[in-house]
Amino acid sequence: MLLIPAIDIRNGRCVRLFQGNFGQETRYAVDPVELAAEYAAQGATWLHVVDLDGAASGSPVNLPLVERIRQAANLSIQFGGGLRSDPDLAAALEVVQRVVIGSLAVKAPATVERWFGEYGGERLTLALDVRLDEDGVPRITTHGWTQASEMTLWEAIDRYTPFGLRHVLCTDVARDGALTGPNFELYTQCKRHAPHIVLQASGGVRDVADLQRLASAGIDSAISGKALLEGRMSAEEIRSFLQSA
Repeated sequence: MLLIPAIDIRNGRCVRLFQGNFGQETRYAVDPVELAAEYAAQGATWLHVVDLDGAASGSPVNLPLVERIRQAANLSIQFGGGLRSDPDLAAALEVVQRVVIGSLAVKAPATVERWFGEYGGERLTLALDVRLDEDGVPRITTHGWTQASEMTLWEAIDRYTPFGLRHVLCTDVARDGALTGPNFELYTQCKRHAPHIVLQASGGVRDVADLQRLASAGIDSAISGKALLEGRMSAEEIRSFLQSA
């Protein structure tokens, strides 16, 4: 299993939000470029970067900073935040290896289907962020996790599979930034439902034991931001995960 460190950027700084809430922000006294270089030095091959300013404004803001990160750290970058138009998507793909598509997968499926046709499944990651309803069904949330849709996680995966869906970043919103542990059952169900996808488990990772359990469940990769920023996993503990293929 591959561990992908995450850097969330707001106003040029590294931050973490609690359950996607902009009003519950934790700032970290570390430069994003320096942090990325540190992860690269530890053996990371991929980096997940979220442009929170872009997510709020509807168009990427921090691509120049992301370009500096890529040049300094020599990492493959998966980038999301505000990618809602053809020009913005094309501009991002000039800088990064993969882009993350979120709310548009629900709100503008024809556009996303066209992008799969133009760029292929290796350049696009669908961020399918879910909340479990009262029956335990994972339903997609949109607009920075503030709006619930009727679409289930399974319906979203099935909808885009014929168009070449390959990479899925699934976040249990209730776990994000909470350090309460991943939703292992959800990710196991996801791989069982769609064994063809490369699944990125996101939300709740606390320590290396969580990574080991995800790996044992056959999950392809995991995103971690807060646990790494707060030193809950040492460089030695994560080395084998960073170097996984």
